[in-house]
Amino acid sequence: MGDNKSVDDKYNLEAADILANEAQHLPITEAAPIYEQLLTLFPTAAKYWKQYVEAHMAVNNDDATKQIFSRCLLNCLQIPLWRCYIRFIRKVNEKKGVEGQEETRKAFEFMLSYVGVDIASGPVWMEYITFLKTLPAQNAQEESQRMTAVRKIYQKAIVTPTHHIEQLWKDYENFENSVSRQLAKGLVSEYQPKYNSARAVYRERKKYVDEIDWNMLAVPPSGSYKEELQWMGWKRLLAFEKGNPQRIDSASSNKRIIFTYEQCLMYLYHYPDIWYDYATWHAKSGSIDAAVKVFQRALKALPDSEMLRYAYAELEESRGAIQSAKKIYESLLGDVVNTTALAHIQFIRFLRRTEGVEAARKYFLDSRKSPNCTYHVYVAYAMMAFCLDKDPKIAHNVFEAGLKRFMHEPVYILEYADFLTRLNDDRNIRALFERALSSLPPEESVEVWKRFTHFEQTYGDLASMLKVEQRRKEALSRTGEEGASALEGSLQDVVSRYTFMDLWPCSSKDLDHLARQEWLAKNINKKMEKSALPNGPGSVDKVSTGLMSNSTVSAKVVYPDTSKMVIYDPRQKSGMEILPSTTASSNLSNPIVSIVGGGTTNAFDEILKATPPSLVAFLASLPAVEGPAPDVDIVLSICLQSDIPAAQTGKSGTSPMQLSGGPAPSLSDVSGSSKAHHIPSGSSFKPTRDRQSGKRKDLDRQEDDDTATVQSQPLARDVFRIRQIQKARAGTTSQTGSASYGSALSGDLSGSTG
Repeated sequence: MGDNKSVDDKYNLEAADILANEAQHLPITEAAPIYEQLLTLFPTAAKYWKQYVEAHMAVNNDDATKQIFSRCLLNCLQIPLWRCYIRFIRKVNEKKGVEGQEETRKAFEFMLSYVGVDIASGPVWMEYITFLKTLPAQNAQEESQRMTAVRKIYQKAIVTPTHHIEQLWKDYENFENSVSRQLAKGLVSEYQPKYNSARAVYRERKKYVDEIDWNMLAVPPSGSYKEELQWMGWKRLLAFEKGNPQRIDSASSNKRIIFTYEQCLMYLYHYPDIWYDYATWHAKSGSIDAAVKVFQRALKALPDSEMLRYAYAELEESRGAIQSAKKIYESLLGDVVNTTALAHIQFIRFLRRTEGVEAARKYFLDSRKSPNCTYHVYVAYAMMAFCLDKDPKIAHNVFEAGLKRFMHEPVYILEYADFLTRLNDDRNIRALFERALSSLPPEESVEVWKRFTHFEQTYGDLASMLKVEQRRKEALSRTGEEGASALEGSLQDVVSRYTFMDLWPCSSKDLDHLARQEWLAKNINKKMEKSALPNGPGSVDKVSTGLMSNSTVSAKVVYPDTSKMVIYDPRQKSGMEILPSTTASSNLSNPIVSIVGGGTTNAFDEILKATPPSLVAFLASLPAVEGPAPDVDIVLSICLQSDIPAAQTGKSGTSPMQLSGGPAPSLSDVSGSSKAHHIPSGSSFKPTRDRQSGKRKDLDRQEDDDTATVQSQPLARDVFRIRQIQKARAGTTSQTGSASYGSALSGDLSGSTG
């Protein structure tokens, strides 16, 4: 975090822009140090170079201007900066006559050779053509030469995909017609297909160019989304150019690819992968020298990149430049203090490839004295000597020498054991494990014990195998929290003994079950100790759920209560299939709690307490609805067929005026209503409920005969409820009345149950 923060502070873009703006208002003597500071951090920032050079041009400091241009032009292929260069050249040469005109012409040619393929280079082509047309011609021969030069530039410009390609084509047609209409017809028809191809490529090219932010500065990658977009945009543009969409010759195509890479590096200057791609593209194209130059520039831009150094050394070695490659490896070694173990290993391998095994051995003996020589160097050299010399004695001596220094490194022990395994030296393998386990602390010996156990399972007899496993358990039990329970045998031990590679003596379901049982065995005591804590959201043991309903799971792992999980169905609102509670009053006091399956009371309790029981009973008979508003047709149908009071009072023969008080049915009865409601077509309710309603009706009749349930108890006397019942019964014979009734309650329905 600290390194990233220091990098962010160093490459602060807002601070850089503030400094650049301040420098514009200062004299050049005071502004120059500021510009130098900025350009040290942002060497490819064309806008800062342009401001810097314009400040010198404003005071006619031509020598300083030329020096700045020599530093930035070839690394900053940006049209505004290069047009500034042309202005300077024209200004310097405007009073030099013919000699000055020739210098200006050469400057134009120089500029177009570098940035002429830029999609924004149209104005440069136009400016050059205008300059050529204004050159004086003393005779007909000079006039012909001038026209030929103008025609040549036009013909180059109209086959270059730029923003101004259509304007250039019109100017070219006018130019040819002004010279000779007869000649113009043939030339225009010849270049028309080339122009059409360039224009089509321009339209495709523009799509990729528009994805790129041309105002961003080159900063080290931070992983931001904007930076990733820019990286992808440049990659797409490079792939487009490499595809040669215009089908031009290889030299011209390569020129465009080089230009695109150079522009890309102006903005992705700190990206090693771009430098590597650029260099390898040159190498694959046959330009090894160009690839070497790119790697050299890359190491100046990213001097701390080991990846680029190894890639550069690989390129030099592949073309036979052994001494150049060796210098690169030596630069990686640096001084003795800061040399990394990886640098030692790679240099040993390089010496073995180029100078032989003896040179590698000599360097290994010297590298052992380095303070940064780790066990990796010993392992690398020992295995190299074993594979090349075909003599295990040297490798064995190297491992033994390293064991004196790295007995505390479990990885080194395992590598040594692998080597001895290749030699089938089972006696020394067991001796190595015993020596290592006697010195390693238990918390660091887990992998060594695992390898020792695996070795005995593969090469030992049953007695030695069981003995090592028991010793492993005894050693590791002292580091865990399980204590003596870890010493007990389990079926998992059998699974581990009889497993080979990806072959298992059981199914994945059995493995999951064993892992679950192991976890339960480790945490069951903790669970009993914490039984007084509040009930948690998960259930650990389904068998003991009823005995320990208020217990909580281990603090380490919280498991969800899978018994409450249901398959998600977007057509049905949650709570439709909740089983009815045995206590109606508890559900009525908080229907939200009854739906979600538990929790504390909330403010909705107070609203329900103030609600008349008759209204609550009616709401309980209404189904859940989908969405913010119910289907009016469904609401009308339910309301018309709702006859709960009649069903509850029919046995006693009492009228609605004779209803007595009693608890109202719970909202959970929505899913278990004894009335089968007709659902119109297009409804989102499940048809299985209609099929089950008949059975539930019969069950309700039987229960009414045996005992009086909550639903069969009479409701409280309520005048408003009586009016509702009367309207509902009248609605069965009057469609008008039913529509009025349904519309009057449709809002309450959606607000109460939605």
